[in-house]
Amino acid sequence: MALHDRAGTIARSVDLVDIPKLISSFYTQSPRIDKPAERVSFGTSGHRGSAFKRSFNQAHIYAITQAVIDYRRNFDITGPMYIGFDTHALSQPAFYSALEVLAGNGVEVRIQSKHGYLPTPVLSFAVIRHNRDSATRADGLILTPSHNPPQDGGIKYNPPHGGPADTDVTDFVAERANHYLANNLEGVRRVNRDVAEATGLIKPVDMIGAYVEALGSVVDLEAVAKAGVKLGVDPMGGAAVSVWSRIAKRYQLDLTVTNDRVDAAFGFMALDKDGAIRMDCSSAAAMAPLLSLKDSFDLAVANDPDADRHGIVCADGGLMNPNHYLAVAINYLVGHRPNWNNQAAIGKTLVSSAMIDKVVAQHQRRLMEVPVGFKWFVDGLANGSVVFGGEESAGASFPDFAGAAFSTDKDGFILCLLAAEILAVTGKSPAAHYAELEQQFGAHYYRRVDAPASDKIRQALKTLSADDLGQDQLAGDPIEAALTEAPGNGAAIGGLKVVTKRGWFAARPSGTEPIYKIYAESSDSETHLEQLLVQAQQLIAKIA
Repeated sequence: MALHDRAGTIARSVDLVDIPKLISSFYTQSPRIDKPAERVSFGTSGHRGSAFKRSFNQAHIYAITQAVIDYRRNFDITGPMYIGFDTHALSQPAFYSALEVLAGNGVEVRIQSKHGYLPTPVLSFAVIRHNRDSATRADGLILTPSHNPPQDGGIKYNPPHGGPADTDVTDFVAERANHYLANNLEGVRRVNRDVAEATGLIKPVDMIGAYVEALGSVVDLEAVAKAGVKLGVDPMGGAAVSVWSRIAKRYQLDLTVTNDRVDAAFGFMALDKDGAIRMDCSSAAAMAPLLSLKDSFDLAVANDPDADRHGIVCADGGLMNPNHYLAVAINYLVGHRPNWNNQAAIGKTLVSSAMIDKVVAQHQRRLMEVPVGFKWFVDGLANGSVVFGGEESAGASFPDFAGAAFSTDKDGFILCLLAAEILAVTGKSPAAHYAELEQQFGAHYYRRVDAPASDKIRQALKTLSADDLGQDQLAGDPIEAALTEAPGNGAAIGGLKVVTKRGWFAARPSGTEPIYKIYAESSDSETHLEQLLVQAQQLIAKIA
């Protein structure tokens, strides 16, 4: 994809979504159940859509919330529902719509005090803490489309383990929700907002305060303060905006929030590489404002709107590739968390860098390679059989110093603060640590591209078997493995990964767009990487 001519420049008025019209569409437009794109569909991180496209409207929230309540009843989840929302324009209307249904069904609800924004990892922490200390089981709902553009909305369900729901849960919820939509919401119990507020079921608590207080049990913030690490933080207009100032005050950190604006149109953002407004803290284009300030700080970090992702900017290296930072984080944590279970696995998605494999092998730890989606790490993080789970898309989490689950969803705060701990404890930035890994293991060249895909190609990728490959070489090397199931848990990839001695590629169809995504990595050169990408597309075209 060619770089947009205004990528990395601040958005103009012409780029901004009409927020009043968007919110009006949320209330006045309804999905048409005969249109597949307008039905409830859970991807790797919940149901997402836009009110303009009739794929995220009040009817969706009513139906999904009732379906989640049905699931709770089936599995005897009788504790409170923790619920929060981020700064996207559709998130707050969806939040209040969900409260109407929860109150209408007599569910006790916990919200952030003063009806404030709530980051995803804080909700995960709150669910885990409740279930560790109480006899009843709680769960959570978070209204967020993560880093998606301003016109999008999203809703995600986190069962009692605190992390994103697995497919058995989301399949149930989607089926029930679509049933309600097809029957004009018959069976959905709700009350209006005033009645909901008067029921006494909705209880404000300071989830953020409890989370901030516990951060010292998972990251060595005393070392960060003592070393005087000068931190710059860009919340990217998201739910983290009020959290970072509380972290700085509680732990006496030299921390500056570089942008504290909250604007549902996100008009302060730099355009992403395709010209869209997208709060992607792993994109150099979207991160241009923070990158321009990098020399003012020892380390600069950022989060997306629900703070489940991290962006790491080093004064001596710029914005880190998420794969690079994951490798550094794992290498550091294994050496600096002596109370962690050394038999527990290190988790990565199969489209993450092979540098991680080499780091894990060096430490003689077990690698768990899973399909795309953080949900695959949740049970392991919850029960202690996994001590790190990370995705190439800048999402990860890890336990506290004792090895107990802290947050079982992606946690942008602890990954950002870990970068500061690494600098404070070792005197070297994460970028410098990655340079040392390259000296030891060699450079790795990684890229993801999106390719057009017909329905035939997308369907073929979902149903491929290794026998369909029809060739034994790729980019000059014998094929060592052709995978349609993840080696770490045997789960279907929903695509194909082909591995050779010097590289690999993986291809999987998009669930929402007429494209497929190709990830590739070479341990040889950029030229070899290009060969992998070209031949991967030729191979997909042939077998599809």
